[in-house]
Amino acid sequence: MGNELADITLRSLYVSGTATLLAALWSLPLAYMMAAKRRLQAVTAVTEALVGVPTVLVGLLLYFLLSRQGPLGFLNLLYTPTAIIVGEAVLITPLLVSVAYRVLRGAVETYGELALSLGASEAQAMALAVREAAPGLVAALVMGFSRAVGELGVALMIGGNIRGYTRTLTTAIALEVSKGEFEDAVSLGAILVVIMVAVSLGLRLVRRLGQP
Repeated sequence: MGNELADITLRSLYVSGTATLLAALWSLPLAYMMAAKRRLQAVTAVTEALVGVPTVLVGLLLYFLLSRQGPLGFLNLLYTPTAIIVGEAVLITPLLVSVAYRVLRGAVETYGELALSLGASEAQAMALAVREAAPGLVAALVMGFSRAVGELGVALMIGGNIRGYTRTLTTAIALEVSKGEFEDAVSLGAILVVIMVAVSLGLRLVRRLGQP
């Protein structure tokens, strides 16, 4: 069980970490556009509403898209780690956009507009705002990773919980409970709790470093 436990843990960290970075590629630019252009602020209400979408619903929609009969079935991604990565990235996108928007809005209003008034270019103002908002953006990424690593619905529905391939901590816990192997489930749960606590402590550290 020891080697398998390490394999499941490392896979969970890899999948969730990659999903967080992937989601950041489109979430952070969108959040900045929303913060810099006031006409896009109406999107905020939509993204905040989508934060609470059930993970099972997201998994179901992605299953339809990735199944052989779906429009993306030709990619053969269903029941692969890549499918879980994409699913978790989609799941945490509203959270990243909402949190990053609030962080960047303050930075743009405080530093970006000041830089523009002093003659800086749009690129220079953006760079300054992003630099000043960096601790908050890192905190948003940590929050996104925390949700991704504790996610079950998407990982189970489009990952398939295949041993040695797509099994993660949350799907392994669900499997062990269904088998009545509560000791193994507790061990897996303890690892997940340790990861969550580490993420929380990291978030507090980032916030402390960001304070003047």
